[in-house]
Amino acid sequence: MEDAQKILYRPYVTERTFDQIEKENKLCFIVDDKVTKTQIASAVEALYEVKVDAVNTARTVKGKKAFVRLSPESKAAELATKLGLV
Repeated sequence: MEDAQKILYRPYVTERTFDQIEKENKLCFIVDDKVTKTQIASAVEALYEVKVDAVNTARTVKGKKAFVRLSPESKAAELATKLGLV
């Protein structure tokens, strides 16, 4: 999916999102303002070869954030390590 990189701009890490990686199996990304939760889930699955359980979004000053919860067999901590976040 070549559009996946146009959907996901970059991972977003703060102390709070770092806790979510460990405790809730979630990662946060800054995403395109016009994309849907389904598109975000597909992009994450295509780019990182993980299974997504749920996506929540929030509009902020920094742009649209997507909180992506991975399914239990996909570990957010492992993906964060691959992305160089931890």
